[in-house]
Amino acid sequence: MKLIYAIVRNDNEDDVMDALNSAHFQVTKLASTGGFLRKGNSTLMIATDDERVNACIEVIKSECGKRQKITINMPYVSGTSMNSYSTMPVPVEIGGATVMVVDLERFEKY
Repeated sequence: MKLIYAIVRNDNEDDVMDALNSAHFQVTKLASTGGFLRKGNSTLMIATDDERVNACIEVIKSECGKRQKITINMPYVSGTSMNSYSTMPVPVEIGGATVMVVDLERFEKY
């Protein structure tokens, strides 16, 4: 038995969960935050049999396509120094997922 952690952007979370449920995977969602853009993420936990791990990961991959977004990250600046500060748009790759698979010693559902 394996436990799959999939960290996905909130933009993708509904589609990923729907696709996983359609493929008969049970999913638990945890809200999380992180990454360069400091945007909301969802951490999905999926317990599954060893032989279904690859199928689960393929479902996640199919729903979490990567794309680019142009963003301007404003640094923290105090006082009047902001008047002379200029910013440049930065292309950032978004989407995708971070997936971790760990052994699950025991799984019980009541």
